[in-house]
Amino acid sequence: MTQCQQCGRPFPKDEWMASMSGSIMGDEHTDTYFLCSVCGVYTVARWRDNFTGEETLSLSGPLSKQEGDDRVELIRKCSQPWDKKCRCDAHRAYFHDTLD
Repeated sequence: MTQCQQCGRPFPKDEWMASMSGSIMGDEHTDTYFLCSVCGVYTVARWRDNFTGEETLSLSGPLSKQEGDDRVELIRKCSQPWDKKCRCDAHRAYFHDTLD
């Protein structure tokens, strides 16, 4: 279970704010943003799938509410943020033009 990187509070699976997937050098990268209702900061869960049979998960944060809100707003500009093959402006900006 994903936990807040500031206070350690566990996040229920349905408490994420936004998620975006992209393909970089053949690997699938998915970032999911969780906003802690207790301390008001974001934690980012980063999944990587290099198609060897094992996904890896790393957590980063805390991100300030403003920085997290800005990223969530960018993600929400895409109508298909889960589509790793999408090349809309939001995907390209989020992944800094590094997509396959």
